[in-house]
Amino acid sequence: MSDINVVPYIDVMLVLLIIFMVAAPLIQPGQIDLPSVGQALNPAVAPLEVRIKKDGIILLVDRSKGADEQRVTRDALLPAVKAIQGAKPDQAVVISADKNLKYDDVLKVLDILQTGKIKKVGLLAKPEK
Repeated sequence: MSDINVVPYIDVMLVLLIIFMVAAPLIQPGQIDLPSVGQALNPAVAPLEVRIKKDGIILLVDRSKGADEQRVTRDALLPAVKAIQGAKPDQAVVISADKNLKYDDVLKVLDILQTGKIKKVGLLAKPEK
């Protein structure tokens, strides 16, 4: 007889499978005891907001310095963002636009920032209630 009888192997595998299925929920996950540090991490820098109004006007708001709006053109947007990010290179940039604005206008501003090598760029949205 040249065939291998695999029935005993299947029986052993089924018994092992049942043992693991019963034993797995009984195992308690390990607790991690984290070390403590003497100084807390630096808080995240407030994002730089690029507001696009309904009529296409672009406003730049540095939330880390307050809520003052600075009106800029599309050509002056990238140098203004880079000047503000010069002191804080890890500062994120968020784009908030009027919901009735054309999608193309938002994409043009997003493209200006991404081609200017601004690393953290996102879109700001209001959550539904």
